[in-house]
Amino acid sequence: MDFRSSEHDGSEQHGGAAVRGPRTEDVLPETAKTAVKVVIVGGFGVGKTTFVGSVSEIRPLTTEETMTQAGVGVDDTSGVDGKTSTTVAMDFGRISINHELVLYLFGTPGQERFWFLWRGLFEGALGAVVLVDTRRLEVSFDVLGRLEERRVPFVVAVNTFPDAPTYPVEELRTALDLHPTVPIVPCDARDRGSSRDVLMTLMRYLQTLATTQEAS
Repeated sequence: MDFRSSEHDGSEQHGGAAVRGPRTEDVLPETAKTAVKVVIVGGFGVGKTTFVGSVSEIRPLTTEETMTQAGVGVDDTSGVDGKTSTTVAMDFGRISINHELVLYLFGTPGQERFWFLWRGLFEGALGAVVLVDTRRLEVSFDVLGRLEERRVPFVVAVNTFPDAPTYPVEELRTALDLHPTVPIVPCDARDRGSSRDVLMTLMRYLQTLATTQEAS
């Protein structure tokens, strides 16, 4: 599958005047029959914006703002001291899984003070990807709890930061108090193929849940 985005900005020349329109890259293929909403969640600084940006076949929408003194004492930046910007609303991208199925990706802000936005972002979502950082597993606990409260199916993607420790899957499952059926997969959020594999894992998991519900 070719994920390259067109650089065409939607302008066409008519009699010397530019006519604005949708970018070629933003137009859904005519064969698309199903569009699914997926949310990308996790604690502060775990790689959500990077994930959406790496896998999106369109130029992603981001709401990154420079971190200021206003966040000092409010946002927990321990372990991500070099981070200079943060998502304040959402990230948005799109990926075509095949000619008929398209995923709309919504990345959520990680700071607790922006969690009031979650209700709207989760409305209509079929499932979620939870990005975790093994250097700071504790920032994922509240996120996982909120997903379970909302009964949103999810998979856990362990973002492989260069200096992050590695643990056996079952140790991570115990530490995060996850149900035995919830998939845990490694992920390099910078890599398009790796991020796409995570989304495919989520799709397969959702299909398994649907099949189980139909059989019961």
